[in-house]
Formats: sequence, structure tokens, C-alpha cells
Amino acid sequence: MKRNPLLPWTAIAAVFLAGCEAPADTPPARSANSDAAEPIADAPTADSLLALDRQANEAFFRGDAAFFEGLLSDQFVMLGPGGARMDKAATTGMVAGVTCDVKDGGTLDEPRLSTIDADTYVLTYRGTFDGTCTMDGRTEKAPSPVRAATGWVRSGEKWEAAFHGENPSFDPRVTHAPPAEPAAREESANKEDEAAPDARLAAPAADPRTDAMVATETSVWEAWKERDATVLEELTASDLAFVDIFGNVTSGKAETIKFWTEHQCDVRSVRVVDGTGTSLSASVGILTFKGILEGTCGGQEFPLIYGTSVYTREGDAWRLAFILNDLAN
Repeated sequence: MKRNPLLPWTAIAAVFLAGCEAPADTPPARSANSDAAEPIADAPTADSLLALDRQANEAFFRGDAAFFEGLLSDQFVMLGPGGARMDKAATTGMVAGVTCDVKDGGTLDEPRLSTIDADTYVLTYRGTFDGTCTMDGRTEKAPSPVRAATGWVRSGEKWEAAFHGENPSFDPRVTHAPPAEPAAREESANKEDEAAPDARLAAPAADPRTDAMVATETSVWEAWKERDATVLEELTASDLAFVDIFGNVTSGKAETIKFWTEHQCDVRSVRVVDGTGTSLSASVGILTFKGILEGTCGGQEFPLIYGTSVYTREGDAWRLAFILNDLAN
């Protein structure tokens, strides 16, 4: 799917982060001269993290890269155009080159908070807005509504963003989606990657956890293919949540596994490739990857899927806690 590259605070996910005013029990909005997020003590609420997304949105609109230097974790990662991994430096650099004009600041609703562990949470929500952003001399209108997800990690007494992603929300039964790259074109895409490597993010240092997360991710996809709820129960964490390519969200293990096992797709094979892990702590990691599926769903060939998954370690096993699937943008 062709995606808008002129986006909110992460600048290249899918559309704007927009928001409502911060609730009375959350930190006040930051001034334009602030360069770091206000500290938050204790466990977060959906509203308190939504308030941080609101602050980030405002900072993005004014191109305030200094704000993101304080907001983003040093381990921050996101998937940009074509599935390219973007780190903290690449993201703040992108923000510095953006100017936006957004009517009334937009709105956020339908917040859902997923617990990864006591120091790591994922907030999902729907954003709607009316506005444009200009970058590299181009001005584009952002899609609306979108489903967004931000991963938050505790750093002392404040919360820092560890990843972010967004999908345009639409019903494929009534809305014509732009054509997506079919999985069959993965081979040519790999050749293009080899010929012109993306310089925005250097290859990360080897992480011994990556192989374990890739193995679990592959097993999850295989169990999804077979509609095997028993295996999915074993491979996933208790507060499992999922955002699909259409901007649908499920929260909670029972709801998500039910959604996964009721699909009517004809899936012949699944592969997880180009997996790269990022460690947030001894027990939490982020995996970015490509998912290649052979078969059809709704009479259409599967597109190439770009995924961002959050894993938590339980004993010796890595279990899937959150996943956002995206299309090529």
C-alpha cells in the first residue's frame, strides 16, 4: 500500500497523532521551549499516556526535534517507508524538517492500554484529524481515521517512547484499499535492498534474543495458519493485543486468539524473514520483521506484511505480547 510519508511525531508511520486535552490528573502540556517529557510517577493510565502522545503531536507540528530527544528511548525503533527501520536519531532528524497545519488539533479516542510488564506498556487508540504537513517541499493531507500504537517504557520517573506505528482505519468490505505489494515481489524487493541499502539506521549489534523471538513469531504465524488456539495460548502473553493492516484492534488474549482462529483465508505457507530484535530490558524485546504468506484471503493474494512485535520473557520462553501488522508505505 502506498503510504503518506508526511506524518506526525514519528514522521513516517502512517498519519498524524492527534489528541484531546490532557485529563486533570495527568501532567500539564509542555511549552514550546521544553526539550523533554514531563516525568510521570507510578503506573501509567491510558489517559496519562494519551496526554504524552498529545504533547508529542504538538511538538511534531512545530518541528520541535529537541522535544523528541527527551521523549524517545535510546532504543527507539519504528518502521518507515518500505519497512526501513528508523532509530532515535533518524526520527528526530526527520521531525526537524517538518511543518504542519492541523485544524483544531484533531481528536483521539478508543484508547486501550496493554501491560507488557510493570515498566513497559503499549497504548493503542484511534486518531481523527483534518490537516496537512510539509516535508522536503511537498505538502500532503494525512489519511483519517488511523489506528496508532505507541510503546512506552519507564525511565526513572518518566515514560519514554520505545516504538510507534499507525495504520489507516478502513473496512475492506466497503472501502477500496490502494493496491498492496504482493508477496511474490519479495525477491525483487530484496535485490533492491541489496543494491541500495538504507542508510538511516545502521545494522544493529547482534542480539542473541532475536533468533528466539523470530522462532516464536514463526510459530505464532504457523498456528494462525492452522487456526490452532491451543498453540496460540502457549505462545502468547496474558495481556495480548493486536492491530491488523486495516486498523482493527483486539485487546486481551481471549479476544485476540478468537479473532485469529476465525479467519477464512486459504493459507498455504507462512515465512518470517529479516527479523531484527531490540532489547528494552532483560525481559522485554521488540522484533521487526517481514511476513510472507502464500495463499489468498477474500479472493486476493496476500500482501507483503511488515510487523512490529513486543515480546516478554517468561522463564526461558519468549511470549508474544503485542503485534502491529502494516503494509508497505
